[in-house]
Amino acid sequence: MYASSNFRTKKAFKQAVEDGEQVTLFAPGYGAPKTDGTESVEGPWSPAMHTWYASVTVRNGLVVNVK
Repeated sequence: MYASSNFRTKKAFKQAVEDGEQVTLFAPGYGAPKTDGTESVEGPWSPAMHTWYASVTVRNGLVVNVK
């Protein structure tokens, strides 16, 4: 599962969500992500792939919390 923006760090991802940026999730080739609940997210997509991982809370399709 990936965030809609290609955040280089987990810190940048968390800060964007705290600042109110509307971040959604996607899973290429694996169907639709949950619209409510918890998901595991990894990033960035490229060039240095999967250097951070996070657990997120999703409400109405938007990430509202990053742990």
